[in-house]
Parts: sequence; structure tokens; C-alpha cells
Amino acid sequence: MSESIDRLKALLKRLPAVGEKTAARMVNHILNSPPDYGRALAQAVAEVIARVRPCAECGNFAEEELCPICRDPGRDRTLLCVVEKVSDLQAIEASGAYRGLYHVLGGVLSPLEGRGPAQLNIEKLLGRLPGGFQEVILATGASVEGEATALYLKERLEKLGLEISRIASGVPVGGELEYIDGGTLGRALKGRQRM
Repeated sequence: MSESIDRLKALLKRLPAVGEKTAARMVNHILNSPPDYGRALAQAVAEVIARVRPCAECGNFAEEELCPICRDPGRDRTLLCVVEKVSDLQAIEASGAYRGLYHVLGGVLSPLEGRGPAQLNIEKLLGRLPGGFQEVILATGASVEGEATALYLKERLEKLGLEISRIASGVPVGGELEYIDGGTLGRALKGRQRM
């Protein structure tokens, strides 16, 4: 192949879940499309890089100082959901089940990767509280690092007198029990609710 094709494939492979074959299919699609498509794609990427930055309040993606969620007067300003990354915020928003505000940490505590409290947006989170918030929902992942981050935050937040909750975890809707791992089943049993 040509150098420019190889370079584009190499850059595309750095995207999440894109391997060699997927990158090759993407390059082929771009090359087999009208030239205007490739130029529009390149322009859209350039615009996103130039215009999008972290929201000054929560860390979500924003084209203005504040993201649309922080600017929305219809949001419940007594609830604050703490997430690891913007994609977690987007997943919660897509569920339609939450109408409060967010705070993006920018990752989880991971000593092996050199990420401690100073590398996350924890001090900014503490600066936002209490600020009218009544409940902080810790929505970090169920990984060891996510759990450690939630426990660390709980210890720091308890001193502020706010209600602190953790998102539930366990069996997914529609999941077959025989295919669920033991750790997930154990957590589901411990977190059971009365009917």
C-alpha cells in the first residue's frame, strides 16, 4: 500500500475497538466514497478538535464554557452523579433515568499506572460541594480500581454531611443466570431488594 494509506490505517487503529481489518475497511470506505465525503470527515474532525473542550463545571464535552447539561435549568441541582469518563456520562444520559448534574473524574485511581488523587478531578469535585447538592451518586465502574475510587471518594465526602450512594450492580436486564460470572451473581444477591 501507499505511505498515506498506511499512516491513515495506523491512526484509525488507535481508536477504541478498531483493529487491522476494521481500519482497512474504514480506509477503503473513505477511498471508495466521493472525495467530498473524505474532505467533510477531515473538516469535522478538525472542528471538533478546535471547538470542543471540557465543561468548566463538570468536565463533560462542551463547545461553550458550560455544557448543555450544566446550562439546563430543568436539571435536578440537588443530585450529583460522579463518573469516570465522559462516555459513562453519555451512557447514563442515554438511559433517560437520571436528570441531575454530573462530575467527570477523568479516570480512576490506579497506582500501577501512576494515577493518584492528584491526577483526577477530585479537588474540583470537593470544591463544588455542598453547593446545594443533597446526594452524591458514585457511578464508577465495578472494576477493582473503580471500587477503590468509590471508597476513597466516600471517605472524603462523608465529612460534608451529604447523602452518598453507589450505583447498583448485578445481573443485567434480560441476562441468563447460567452465563453470569460468580462475582456478579454474588453482588446481585447481596444487593437484593424486597418485592
